[in-house]
Amino acid sequence: MPWKAIGVPASELASQVERYLQELVRENASPHSIRAYEADLRQFLEYFSPPDLAPPEPRAIDVLMLREWLAGLYRDELSAVTIRRKLAAIRGLFRFLLREGVVTTNVARLVRTPKAPKTLPEVMTAEQANRLVDGVATDEMERPFPARDRAIFELLYGCGLRVSELAGLDLEDVDRGEGWLRVRGKGRKERQVPLPGKAAEALERYLEERPVARDERAVFLNHRSKRLTDRGIRGIVKFYATYVSGDPSVHPHSFRHAYATHLLADGADLRAIQELLGHARLSTTQKYTQVSLTDLMAVYDKAHPKA
Repeated sequence: MPWKAIGVPASELASQVERYLQELVRENASPHSIRAYEADLRQFLEYFSPPDLAPPEPRAIDVLMLREWLAGLYRDELSAVTIRRKLAAIRGLFRFLLREGVVTTNVARLVRTPKAPKTLPEVMTAEQANRLVDGVATDEMERPFPARDRAIFELLYGCGLRVSELAGLDLEDVDRGEGWLRVRGKGRKERQVPLPGKAAEALERYLEERPVARDERAVFLNHRSKRLTDRGIRGIVKFYATYVSGDPSVHPHSFRHAYATHLLADGADLRAIQELLGHARLSTTQKYTQVSLTDLMAVYDKAHPKA
């Protein structure tokens, strides 16, 4: 990690941040999480590294200093969600320092977490989702890998995968005979996800055309026959969403929201949806109940004579 390149002087705090990020790599944290933590901890170091001064030692950082740092984030008009993420990164760092005996208290735990506004995700209708997925199959766009792209959309909507889970799929994770996927979710937790018919057909069609790459076990490959990254998948989704539906705001997670909401609307059990999505807490899954109730109330207001 090139801390000197960003103007942060060598210090005990910078060294411990680097050790913590290396520990995350050893713990098999997702690359996306590591990049986010690195950015947040870099900003933290820069805040405590004024010109010509070294940052304080970790054990010298107290609650008042952290509150001052948080106040700076509010002055920068960052959202509550962003501030919560940055605070989580600092708490993770101090949890590591406490475990290593560098500090005696995780002072970051003593800082109050800002409340995030409760917002409901915007969800595509089943018609919108199917129209977009079906639009990927047309030959009008003359894309280089149409079978791969169709399989990506079918798995995003048909299996409700996170983009990192889709990018992380290996060939041995696909049980083509039984119709299951082995998915590695957050925290490297594994779960089994059923592979529905249309997704299975699209995946089979792509695998028949997939380039032979002996040293690459990834299901989805880029033009260099290397693993397709999270960023690559987002770019593919944005291209088709813009071209087919005229909505560049659609992203891979939009299909995960649609997957859960449409399952719930059709009578699926909330606990089953929790298992399919790989949510650690049922409360995370319950937000889709709120979406469905919002839709139900809209129908009531429109159709009921007493509304």
